[in-house]
Amino acid sequence: MATYFSFERPPTEPSPTLLDRARRLLPGIISGAADLDPAAVLTATVAGASFGYSLGWVVLLCIPVLHTVFSVASRIGQETGKGLIDLVREHYGRRKAVGMASLILVVNLAMIIGDIVAVADSCSLITSQPRIYFLAAIAFVVWYLLIVGNYQKTTKALGLVSLILVAYVVAAYYVSSSVVSVVKGVLIPSIDMTHAYTMGVVAVFGSLLTPDVIVWQTSSRRGLPEGIAQAHVSESHAGTVVACLISISAMVAASHLHVADPTSMTTRAAAEALAPFGQLGPILFSLGIIGSGMIALPILVASLCFAASEAFGWESGLSMPPWRARFFFIMISVTVFVSVTVDFFSVNTIKVLYWSQVMAGMVLVPIFLFILLISNNVRLMRTTNTYLQNFWLGCAAGGMFMSNLLFFWNALFG
Repeated sequence: MATYFSFERPPTEPSPTLLDRARRLLPGIISGAADLDPAAVLTATVAGASFGYSLGWVVLLCIPVLHTVFSVASRIGQETGKGLIDLVREHYGRRKAVGMASLILVVNLAMIIGDIVAVADSCSLITSQPRIYFLAAIAFVVWYLLIVGNYQKTTKALGLVSLILVAYVVAAYYVSSSVVSVVKGVLIPSIDMTHAYTMGVVAVFGSLLTPDVIVWQTSSRRGLPEGIAQAHVSESHAGTVVACLISISAMVAASHLHVADPTSMTTRAAAEALAPFGQLGPILFSLGIIGSGMIALPILVASLCFAASEAFGWESGLSMPPWRARFFFIMISVTVFVSVTVDFFSVNTIKVLYWSQVMAGMVLVPIFLFILLISNNVRLMRTTNTYLQNFWLGCAAGGMFMSNLLFFWNALFG
């Protein structure tokens, strides 16, 4: 067999300019801001108002876990061509798949109800009109984006709006006494084993990695070419850093609010975290919540319907003709209708969203275990996990299991 060598210097690409680098980073920055839906932003705000910087360490631990989960979940969808619940049903039994889908349904439904109200509250803050005027319009837009509209194009515009959440970084700088005190408070926290604190740990972790993100990550990556799937993962990794930065900044910015009961806050009170911006603060808060909420809501609804469809073996996919995936599209309509109907009653936005993140933290334990099992199954996957990926997934599953145990222990005997 002949081997040929070439001593010609290959053509070199011009060095990327500062503008080129900024353009490459922008999708990740937008993705990070958009990943922080109203539930995540308000949970971080509540955590900061209740415990100051002392839950920041949870956000730091989430960074490697989020990196790992995004990579593994995307690889599962890309290599198997199936969603997570689909794989659980086929290889671990229909009963387990239905059970997991039921848990995800409860969490997602609570988040959808809370996010719709949060967006409506934000519209109310800007216009000084009752939030009830906006509920039906918000629900219709979400339904339209999923059934008729172009969700991908719309999210690009909304992603730019959600970048306003970067204002939390500026607010944190003005509120904190010094950078040293913030770093010390995050890295050397005063950990409290009370019921409220352990509840906060579960809620903060659940807010950054909700079950809908994992279901969406696997189901939306089904059968994608490897190059495109890898590009999505890289974008998600950049977004992880931005999302965690904004989350910690929201905690720091809200640390001066001093709330005794984490679930007693209102949306208007949460907007006070951006008080350094003066009268502009509530407007920035509202626009950020509206932008991130309108990105998150379609994903929440779709991932709920993906989970249910995969559990029962129904056809699913937003790009499918409605007559092929009729149960999937019917579920989308029913989910939106039920959520907005509940919202017409007196719903405490913060309480619903905070508890939804606590439930999300609980549901993550079995999800992590199934991801570990599937991603290391050589009969299903072309490539299995690295040692580091198994380490972080195992730590996340074990850590969340212990946090949940402490939460229930304190709730019953604390």
